[in-house]
Amino acid sequence: MDYGKTLNLPKTDFPMRGNLPQREPEIMQFWEQNDIYRQVQRHNSGKPKFILHDGPPYANGHIHLGHTLNKVLKDIVVKFHSMVGYDAPYVPGWDTHGLPIEQQAIKNLGLNRHAVDTVEFRRKCKEYALKFVDIQREEFKRLGVRGDWEHPYVTLMPHFEARQIGVFGEMAKRGYIYKGLKPVYWCATCETALAEAEVEYADKKSPSIYVKFPVRDGKGILPEENTYVVIWTTTPWTLIANLAITLHPEFDYILMELDGQNMLMAKELKEAFLHETGLPEGSIISQYKGSELEGIVCSHPFVDRNSVLILGDHVTLEAGTGCVHTAPGHGHEDYLVGLKYNLPILSPVDGRGRFTDEAGQFAGQLYHEANDGILDTLRETGALIKSDKISHQYPHCWRCKKPVFFRATEQWFASIDGFRQAALDEIDKVRWIPGWGRDRIHNMVANRGDWCISRQRTWGVPIPIFYCKSCNKEIINDETISNLQKLIREHGSDVWFARDAAELVPAGLTCPACGSKEFTKETDIMDVWFDSGSSHLAVLDEPDVWPDLTWPADLYLEGSDQHRGWFNSSLSTSVAVTGQAPYRAVLTHGFLVDENGRKMSKSLGNVVDPLKVIKQMGADILRLWVSSADYRGDLAVSQNILKQLTEAYRKIRNTCRFMLGNLYDFTPEQDSVPYEKMPELDRYAMLKLHRLIERVLEAYRNYEFHVVYHAIHHFCTVDMSNQYLDIIKDRLYCEKADAELRRSAQTVMYQALHALVRLLAPILAFTTEEMWRYVPKTVDAPASVQLTDMPEPDDRYVDAALEEKWGRLMKIRGLVTRALEKARQEKVIGNSLEARVHLYADDQMTDLIKPYYQDLAVLFIVSGVTMHALAEKTAAAMEVDEIPGLAVGVSRAAGVKCSRCWMYHEDVGQNTTHPETCPRCATVLEQTGGAGC
Repeated sequence: MDYGKTLNLPKTDFPMRGNLPQREPEIMQFWEQNDIYRQVQRHNSGKPKFILHDGPPYANGHIHLGHTLNKVLKDIVVKFHSMVGYDAPYVPGWDTHGLPIEQQAIKNLGLNRHAVDTVEFRRKCKEYALKFVDIQREEFKRLGVRGDWEHPYVTLMPHFEARQIGVFGEMAKRGYIYKGLKPVYWCATCETALAEAEVEYADKKSPSIYVKFPVRDGKGILPEENTYVVIWTTTPWTLIANLAITLHPEFDYILMELDGQNMLMAKELKEAFLHETGLPEGSIISQYKGSELEGIVCSHPFVDRNSVLILGDHVTLEAGTGCVHTAPGHGHEDYLVGLKYNLPILSPVDGRGRFTDEAGQFAGQLYHEANDGILDTLRETGALIKSDKISHQYPHCWRCKKPVFFRATEQWFASIDGFRQAALDEIDKVRWIPGWGRDRIHNMVANRGDWCISRQRTWGVPIPIFYCKSCNKEIINDETISNLQKLIREHGSDVWFARDAAELVPAGLTCPACGSKEFTKETDIMDVWFDSGSSHLAVLDEPDVWPDLTWPADLYLEGSDQHRGWFNSSLSTSVAVTGQAPYRAVLTHGFLVDENGRKMSKSLGNVVDPLKVIKQMGADILRLWVSSADYRGDLAVSQNILKQLTEAYRKIRNTCRFMLGNLYDFTPEQDSVPYEKMPELDRYAMLKLHRLIERVLEAYRNYEFHVVYHAIHHFCTVDMSNQYLDIIKDRLYCEKADAELRRSAQTVMYQALHALVRLLAPILAFTTEEMWRYVPKTVDAPASVQLTDMPEPDDRYVDAALEEKWGRLMKIRGLVTRALEKARQEKVIGNSLEARVHLYADDQMTDLIKPYYQDLAVLFIVSGVTMHALAEKTAAAMEVDEIPGLAVGVSRAAGVKCSRCWMYHEDVGQNTTHPETCPRCATVLEQTGGAGC
C-alpha cells in the first residue's frame, strides 16, 4: 500500500539509504573528533569492571577475514557490557616478536640474518612490525571496533619486555625453568626449535619400510643364527641414530620361520605383516612375553653398533610389528625410554637439517634426502624386507609449512609437572564457552610434555641467563632479573644484544660456584608464546601504563586453536607465578569455510578479502555476518552468503527507516500516548517489543550473538514490517495528524526504534550511530548511541492473555493473507483493498473474532469483512488444519475506491466538498482544511 503517492507528506531527507562504504568513514571521523572511546570510559567510570583481554595478532600483514571475525566478536562483547552497567575498557594489542615477523622482514626487506649485525637486524624487524601495527590499527578501526587505539599494547614495548623478564625470573626462582638435552620439534628451514603450539598437521607421503635386525646375542632365549627382529618405520633416516628396539612387556611375541629365516614380531600383528609384505605364512617356532626378551642384543643393519631389546608401555598394536625402532635423539617416547635404560641421546643432525660427521657415509646430506640412500644400503645388506609409500598426517612448521622432525638439542624448558595439577584445578574454575572447551584444554594440559621455551633466533626477548666463564654455571637470581628489568625498561631488550655481559650483570656479581666475576650470556630468545602468554601481567597488571585495566581478565576470546596456544601459555605462566588462572571465562570461535564447507584457500579461489568487502558493501555487512553465524562451529562465508546478509541488512534498515520517517512530527514528551489508552494491537506490539528486549539481552549475556541477529531480524521483518507496520499504515496516513490513534502508533514506533537502535548498537556500529542522529530524543540525550544504556524489559507490557489472544488473531490474519494471494492469482482481485473477506467461523472462533469485527478490515488491509456461520462456507473457502473452526473466502469489494485511503466504500461521493473520498477521509480533510494528515 503505497499511500505516499496520494499524500502530501513532508519532503524530509530521511537517512539510512545505504551507501555504507561512503557513510561509514564520515561516522568514523565523528567518533575520532569526539573521542567517543574516552567519553564512554568517563560515562562508565566507577561502575564494575569488565575486562576483555585482547589476544595479540601478529603484525606481519594486512588483516584477513579471521581477524575480522575475532575483532568484531570482541567489539560486540565490549560494547554490550559498556551498555549494561560495566566499565569495559578495551586495549588492543599486537604480537611483534618471533619467527612470523622475522620471516616477513627477511622476505620483504631482503635481509640475510646471518650476515647483518644483530642489533641492526632487530631494528629492521622492529620497523617492519611497527609499520604493520599502524596498518592493522587503521584496518581494525575501519571495522568499527572501538578501543584505546592511541595506547595499545605491543609486545616489543620496553615495559612489556621488562615484565616478561620478571615472569621468567619468578618461574626460574620457583624451580620451573631448567635446561635439558632432549628431542624437540625442529624446523630445519627456520633453524629453530618449536613448541607443540607451533606445530600443525598436514598430509605427507612417507616411506613405509620393514627392516630386520640380526640377533647378535640371544641370551640363551633366541637363537642367533639366521634370526631377526623385525621393525617398521616411516622415517628411514632415523635408523642412523637407532640404539634399541622397544617391545611391550605384556604383548605376546612369536618367532616365526618365514622364507627360510626366523623373524620375531608381535603375534597379533602377524597377519597384517604378511599381508603388507606378501610373504608366505610360515610355522611358529616359539612364543614369548615381551618381558622375557629384555636385554637381547641385535646388530644394527648398516652401522657398526648394537641395538638392544628394551621394554616400554608406549608400544601399541595399531601398526607395524610391535617391535619399535628406538632413536632417543629423535623421538619423545624414544627419549623417555632411553633415559630409563641409560641410552645415549644420539642426534647426528645439525640445525639446518644436515647430517653431521657422526652419520658416517651420510654426513652432509639433508636428513629427508638421505632416505633413498639408506634404503639402497638396507637392500645391499639384505636387511630391507619391504618398502612402500604411505600418506599420513605429519607435523609441519606453523610458519613455513615445511615438515619438521624431532631433534635432541640443549634447550630451556618450563617444567609443566611443577604446576600441572594446579593448572588443572584452575581450569575447572573457569567458564568455558562453548562448554567442550574445558575438556579440550584439560586434556592438553594433562597430557602435554614440558614446554620448550628457547628459540635459536634473534628477534625476541632474550632468555635472561648468564653463564660463569670459568665453570659454566648458570646464573639467574633476583638481583640479575631486577637489574635486567631496569635496563630493559629504559633501553628495551636490544640492550641485551648491544652490550657485553659485564655491562648487564649487577655490580659485584660473583659466581656462587667458583667465585669468578666474568660471565657470558645466553644467546637464545624466548618462545613467542611466552611473550603473549605473559601479557595478562604485562598489560592488565601495569596500572602506571593502563590505569583502566585490572587483573585477572573477565574474558579471553580467540579461535579454538588457542587451547594449545595462547590460552595454554597464559594459563601456564599465570598459574606458575600467581597460582591462579589469568581469566574468568574463555570463549572460542571456529574457523572459516566457504559455503561448501571447504577451508579458505588462495589456490581454491574462495578467500574473501574483508577490505574489498568493506569497499563494496560496507563494514556493517561484515559485522552483521559475524553476528549471524554460530561461532561455536566452523563459519561459512562467501560472496553469496554476504549478498544474502546484505538483503537481511536492508530489511532491518528499511524497517527502522520507515519508523523514523513516520516520526517526523512526533515529540516524545508531548505526543506519547499512555499504555492504558492504546488500542490492543498497539499493546500487542509493545508486548512483542519487550519480549524481544528480554530475549536479546539474555542472548548477549550468553554470548549467543546469532540468537540476537535472528531475533531482531524476525522482529523487524515479521512482527513489525509484515504485521504491525503494515496494519497501521492506514492510521498513519489517513487519520488526523494529532489523532490519538495515530499518536498511539507513533508512540509504539518511537519505543521500538529507540530500543532497536540500542539493541543493534554492538553489532551495526555505523548504522545505529546514523540512526541515533535522527531518532526523536530528549534534550539531554547523549551525542552517540554508544553512550546510551541497553533497554530493559518491562513486565507492565507483558500480558499473557493478550499475547495468547492476539497470537491467534495473527494466525487468522496469516490465513486471510494466503486466501487473498490465491484470489489475486485467480484474477478475482488485484490489490488487497479491492477485496471483501468472508469469515466462516464456528461458535468458538466467532467468540474470538467478534469483539474485533469493526477493526478486521484494517487488520487484514481489505475494504470489508463479513462474518458467516461455518456451515455456510463455500467450496472455494480456504481452510487449514492449524486453525480449526475457520474458513476464509474472498470476493471483490462493492462500492467506489476512495482517492485518499484507496479503500472501496459504498458512500464515496456523499460529501460534496470532497466527492472522491469516503466519509472518514472527508471528515479528516474538513478538520484539517484539506491538508491531508
